[in-house]
Amino acid sequence: MNIHEYQGKEILRKYGVTTPRGFPCFSVDEAVKAAENLGGKVWVVKAQIHAGGRGKGGGVKVAKSLDEVRKYATDILGMTLVTHQTGPEGRLVKRLLIEEGADIKKELYVGMVVDRATQRVCLMASSEGGMDIEEVAEHTPEKIFKVFIDPAKGLTDAEGEDVARKIGIPEVAVKDGCKFMQGLYKAFDETDASLAEINPLIVTGDDKIVALDAKFNFDSNGMYRQPAIMAYRDLDEEDPDEIAASKFDLTYIALDGDIACMVNGAGLAMATMDIIKLFGGAPANFLDVGGGATTEKVTEAFKIMLANQKVKCILVNIFGGIMRCDVIANGVVEAARQVALTVPLVVRLEGTNVDKGKEILAKSGLPIISADGMTDAAQKAVNAAKGK
Repeated sequence: MNIHEYQGKEILRKYGVTTPRGFPCFSVDEAVKAAENLGGKVWVVKAQIHAGGRGKGGGVKVAKSLDEVRKYATDILGMTLVTHQTGPEGRLVKRLLIEEGADIKKELYVGMVVDRATQRVCLMASSEGGMDIEEVAEHTPEKIFKVFIDPAKGLTDAEGEDVARKIGIPEVAVKDGCKFMQGLYKAFDETDASLAEINPLIVTGDDKIVALDAKFNFDSNGMYRQPAIMAYRDLDEEDPDEIAASKFDLTYIALDGDIACMVNGAGLAMATMDIIKLFGGAPANFLDVGGGATTEKVTEAFKIMLANQKVKCILVNIFGGIMRCDVIANGVVEAARQVALTVPLVVRLEGTNVDKGKEILAKSGLPIISADGMTDAAQKAVNAAKGK
């Protein structure tokens, strides 16, 4: 789950991290009013979408008059902003953040992610903050410093101050830099975040440490205990099919291929997509119905998959452990009848009650292509998608 920059800054402020003053806005008039309320002579007009690279895409502008605030707000609000993270289709801008200008002496980078190898949160920091941090990571990785934080101790003063010095925070501001990183870690830990990125973190002309940007991603599996974070959810920024799938406890991610996949279990779903690619096909989605699929869930899964106009074949690949094959077969048959299936359907069943499941499919009277094993299923799905 992602949130907007201004929401990330709201979180940071709760943990003692300094950010510029600013207001979210949903109209041009609100943007001008926000600038008036902030006062000063310089304001920043920022597009709010769930993607990075907004500055390079024209979604961040510095205004030096209220007339410029109005002009930039008019230009950005309602634009389709294309960045390296949105893809060529871009994202429609429906929200703005109007912030006070900042006296930037130095731009730095600080981020946190969960490191699977050490099973700890990894603090990453660099003296090379700004829009080209990806190039820094690729070409000069030695400029990125890392600390793997002991969860029993948290980020210690010694660790925080050491990193602050390594990335070029002036000595007078080292303790503030350490407190910033400790506050960021506490926010990361207590909100079930999976990524936190401050780019840039700035040193101001009077040596203050300020988070000029804020990007947070959260572990969806932890959101049941984070109602305050869930309240930040912006459905306009999410895929409509993924939203529909979540209502039925289905895990769905759209992809670029033409073979729709319905599988139970994330590992089997990944293996299914891999074997489709192996035989020259391309998966249209990742869809995990989980271990408790009902006829209703399977029917909704079919509707979601078929909403993709590129789909030329559906592959159902089920291993019946907790999920019984006869239950999933009944669901597949009922779903195929309800949605008036118009593309080939390949079904591979294995596991608990597999013979009953295959019997149900055979007696359904539907043109279902049965498969034995994953190799057979993948080959038949790829051929069906190609019209063979």
